[in-house]
Amino acid sequence: MYTLYGKKGSGSASTQAALEVVGAPYRVVETASWEPNDAFAELLKLNPLGQIPTLVLPDGSVLSESAAILVHLGSAHPASGLLPRDASARAQAIRGLVFIAANCYAAISVIDFPERWCEDADEAMQERIRAGTRARLHRHWEMFADLFPARPYLGGETVGALDILAAVVSKWSGSRTHLQQARPAFHETLLRIEAQPRVAPVFAQHWPAS
Repeated sequence: MYTLYGKKGSGSASTQAALEVVGAPYRVVETASWEPNDAFAELLKLNPLGQIPTLVLPDGSVLSESAAILVHLGSAHPASGLLPRDASARAQAIRGLVFIAANCYAAISVIDFPERWCEDADEAMQERIRAGTRARLHRHWEMFADLFPARPYLGGETVGALDILAAVVSKWSGSRTHLQQARPAFHETLLRIEAQPRVAPVFAQHWPAS
């Protein structure tokens, strides 16, 4: 069994949705750095950064970083379709996963915690950092939408790892609202991903009001 450390409304939704797609048994341990509980000390022993998602594999080894987790699950469960079987398509899916991790997910960390990146910034400066980073994040999503058109999903014929991570990370920092105007076809693809039968219950659990 897999053990997933995560929190509702967080990036752990991508790992949970992927586990549902592959049909693997798992349990969730609820914890996060912004709402630490008794399980957070346990998480720190596994991942000193205290990041979620952190996934403990059936053999007891530990994985962090959403893109790495999704690539591993796709590789460990090739019949699931999380990663395309075709080598060229698989390479592009991995490219997309790393694009989101490096350019979109990273920007959200700055928006959420600007004081970590500019220690002496007052609230006005922190808001300037947030605004500039949010604008850059939205441009990155426009680039992503242009690079990865739906066929009918981002990785091909079925919902895969790239779809799941894009649908989760685009939930934050006004990205969906921006994309609805700037890239409406891509926005529709994200809604279609959320509605996929194995993905939809996870999104309903993490974002019940959306």
